[in-house]
Amino acid sequence: MNRFSLQTRLYSGAGSLQVLQRFRHKHIWVICDGFLAHSPLLAMLRDAIPQDNQISVFSDITPDPTIATVVAGIAYMQDLKPQVVIGFGGGSALDAAKAIVWFSKKSDINIETCVAIPTTSGTGSEVTSACVISDPDKGIKYPLFDNALYPDIAILDPALVVSVPPAITANTGMDVLTHALEACVSPQASDFTDALAEKAAQLVFQYLPVAVRKGDCLATRGKMHNAATLAGMAFSQAGLGINHAIAHQLGGQFHLPHGLANALLLSAVIRFNAADARAAKRYARLAKACHFCPPGANETVAVNALIRQTEQLKQQCGLPTLSTALGADAANWRARIPAMVQAALADATMKTTPRPATADDVRELLEELL
Repeated sequence: MNRFSLQTRLYSGAGSLQVLQRFRHKHIWVICDGFLAHSPLLAMLRDAIPQDNQISVFSDITPDPTIATVVAGIAYMQDLKPQVVIGFGGGSALDAAKAIVWFSKKSDINIETCVAIPTTSGTGSEVTSACVISDPDKGIKYPLFDNALYPDIAILDPALVVSVPPAITANTGMDVLTHALEACVSPQASDFTDALAEKAAQLVFQYLPVAVRKGDCLATRGKMHNAATLAGMAFSQAGLGINHAIAHQLGGQFHLPHGLANALLLSAVIRFNAADARAAKRYARLAKACHFCPPGANETVAVNALIRQTEQLKQQCGLPTLSTALGADAANWRARIPAMVQAALADATMKTTPRPATADDVRELLEELL
């Protein structure tokens, strides 16, 4: 039996920030990072909110939001008691906002509406029941899953992402592709998630290189914004897999950007998963849907075509190799493999990976990377 639910009202396209005009005489709490707090984007957000509202800003969000950040946010929430919370920013800000709201509701704080407004096209957090919180002391990222984490409203305004730098555009875009590919081969995939995942993948392959090269193209940015949300909707229902389970460790141990960590693993994970007959069939179908091979190509040819196109996409986007991304930390790579293996096997996303993985499997994937 498959279950599929849509719990977030979605508004997209140029000018969609005007949805905020619905809020009148409310205390609105904006959660963002320090950079956005002093950027023109926050001014754009403020301008879209009617002046009869009270606006407070919490800008202590850092990449990979920590347990301590969430605890601090809950304390602020208890003091401010806002009616509306807006998560504004990339995946870190949205995840932090969702976690703060989630735990605050457990403390009987009355929050009328949680709004997610992404300023990057990547995590899809605006429409998912998931968030990731980090413990820097242990070097571990904890994925949390609960239907109560869904935002009430998501706003996808492409005007908010035209200024995203090429490297961040590339990293977040590859995160979208990873979400789509993992949702596609998940054991919990359905016709509904397949439709979302396949469309998201097609959009990424077509539009991500353009978004990296020509970031001021509003139409292209809109396509990538839509792709991120489609992929988010897909994996929120179907789950992720070993790619994310290992990528979380690359982020936790070496602080690599999440999308880059996913991208570095993609080809190796596709090859690994394709040893499973069902996963190979699904990868092949996706390759054909994207016109990477003839309709009559066998599965091996189709899977290899998908891997080639994925590697070509990484090159078009200028992604670095793992050794380049690690820099001096490359010397510590092998020493940290045992810890990464154990944490990856315990990661919640491993529950929906299509091919069960042993410790030796994860170790081989990590050794292959470098």
